[in-house]
Amino acid sequence: LEKVKSDLEMVLSTVKSKNKQLEDDLKREQQWHEEQEQILDALNRIEEETKTKVEPLSNKRTFHALQNKVLTLKIYKEEILNALGEFLEDHFPLPEEGGSNNKKDSSEKPAVELITLHEILEILINKLISTPHEPYVTINDSFWPPYIELLLRYGIALRHPEDPNRMRLEAFHM
Repeated sequence: LEKVKSDLEMVLSTVKSKNKQLEDDLKREQQWHEEQEQILDALNRIEEETKTKVEPLSNKRTFHALQNKVLTLKIYKEEILNALGEFLEDHFPLPEEGGSNNKKDSSEKPAVELITLHEILEILINKLISTPHEPYVTINDSFWPPYIELLLRYGIALRHPEDPNRMRLEAFHM
């Protein structure tokens, strides 16, 4: 019995030491698991911060690309308007004062200063862009009638359906 008792005590102490060792291993594994979870949380936070930093950068790139396109379009618009102005000056000058008014006294000045076709088109374009809901311009004496007829005949401008003294630019952009 003594021998069995001593053997059992030895087994008990071995089991206790094994238990102690297993408890220590369990604590180490739990600590390792907690550290791994902390690292994973930190990495997730870093990933989110990086995503939020990358999105504004891509938005900035898109914004700068759009700004460059707008600038290019503005430059192109200016070139087109300059070319249109030169074309109109060359091919559609103001009427000469002495050419069509042979019967009138040459020292007599016209009652109203006539404007160029370029200025008429500019007025029509600005009116169409600034007030698209009311794009009609009143035709006054400064508009040379042959220019008005030219714009109407070739579909560049349209008369007001009720008032023939008003016209607007055809909305080509719509």
